[in-house]
Amino acid sequence: MEQKAIIEALGVQPDFDAAREIGRRVEFLKGYLVGSRQAAYVLGISGGVDSLAAGLLAQRAVRALREDGHAATFIAVRLPYGVQADEHDAAAAVAAIRPDRVMTVDIKPAADSLMAAMLAAGTDPVLRHHFILGNVKARQRMVAQYAIAGNASGLVIGTDHAAEALMGFYTKFGDGAADVLPLAGLNKRRVRAVAAALGAPDRLVWKVPTADLESDAPLRPDEDVYGVTYDQIDDFLEGRAIDPAAAGRILSAYRASAHKRALPVPAA
Repeated sequence: MEQKAIIEALGVQPDFDAAREIGRRVEFLKGYLVGSRQAAYVLGISGGVDSLAAGLLAQRAVRALREDGHAATFIAVRLPYGVQADEHDAAAAVAAIRPDRVMTVDIKPAADSLMAAMLAAGTDPVLRHHFILGNVKARQRMVAQYAIAGNASGLVIGTDHAAEALMGFYTKFGDGAADVLPLAGLNKRRVRAVAAALGAPDRLVWKVPTADLESDAPLRPDEDVYGVTYDQIDDFLEGRAIDPAAAGRILSAYRASAHKRALPVPAA
């Protein structure tokens, strides 16, 4: 059955306990940083629950490493495109995480410069402009995070989880690029449960998820893009039966985004 195969491929477990998952994922982050002989984790904080949960896990991991005598730092990076529409949520997320260091990099000059260069080179000035700019923003944010990580002997944390992986809802080599994925295998409701168990504010745990990439549709909810709800996505990932039309949309999105989940393909 395709649903079962997808659940297995995305690593979603049949049982879930927030405390157990927090412990396992913190140990993963600790072990990977030490094993990689690096000294820092870097993560972009958007104001959404995904980066909040990942940030709380990372900060707990580096604190534990320091207690064990290892050099370890967590750097939270704010990456606005000019003025972020929900800046107050991003600030609240940083306050909840209490990272070792906070940096802010405005990606607007770099993203706009690249778009202007593309237009000068003859790119259609209208066709999918806001969609393409959204992907440029996501990739520019990852460029900044890797630059910061390179300077700090660090690794970049990604926030991809099973719900977004299922729908292909991320930018290839943008927010889909990272060194470690501490939320892998969790659906959205489980990410929320982890964040809540780590002490995240309810307002941020239950905030309406939005990628906020397309300038012509600021703060557009993810579910509007999907055409299905996170509850339906989460139920699908937990092996439950859902509305056939919703299941069809989910399966269509999964099949169409297979290239995003694959490594670069070498010539045969």
